[in-house]
Amino acid sequence: MIRTVLASLLACAALLMTVPAQAADSASTVLDITLHQAVAQLPVAAEDRTGYNRETSYGGWTDADHNGCNTRAEVLLDEAVTAPIVTGKCTLTGGSWYSWYDNTTVEGPSGLDIDHVVPLAENWDSGGSKWTKERRVRYANYLTDPRHLVAVTARSNRQKADKDPSEWMPPSPDATCRYTADWISVKLTWQLTIDPAEHDTLTRLADSCPDQDITYTPAP
Repeated sequence: MIRTVLASLLACAALLMTVPAQAADSASTVLDITLHQAVAQLPVAAEDRTGYNRETSYGGWTDADHNGCNTRAEVLLDEAVTAPIVTGKCTLTGGSWYSWYDNTTVEGPSGLDIDHVVPLAENWDSGGSKWTKERRVRYANYLTDPRHLVAVTARSNRQKADKDPSEWMPPSPDATCRYTADWISVKLTWQLTIDPAEHDTLTRLADSCPDQDITYTPAP
């Protein structure tokens, strides 16, 4: 009887000891860095767009959880200020959204684009060209981090196109520091490089913004 009780106690103790270790392993993938330090963490390298093709390199929107709503619809549903009506195979009607790039409220989903904060062409230029097709598709449809894909006015997204912050910034002054931090966060998450002009611009922008912590988890 004593041995049975002792064995049970030891088993419970061993179980309790493993829980913090597992939690620590999980937490160790979450990294914190200040905005002012973050730019220095990104390697500087020249960009090369040789071989880039949006469709063949990254594919289109996917439906990763097979619920009938593709990535575009998932972002719209997540970011809606007023929820749209969902019918049929995830057709959205009505609803409203706030496009923080240009401080604009949009009624209905048709006036919105889903922007990759770091565009697909920029991803290719700064490291994505060396990835597998599977990882590029995952990048193009990444819903784990809300900083990665955002619903914005079609006008602002098309003005941006595939430009980096040295070439384009959101027109709303209130968006500058958020966009700077989000751009850096995505690049850190995916271990992407920055080119010299991008480095200089991000350094200047970070210096002009209040310091803040950037928390990110390196993508697999």
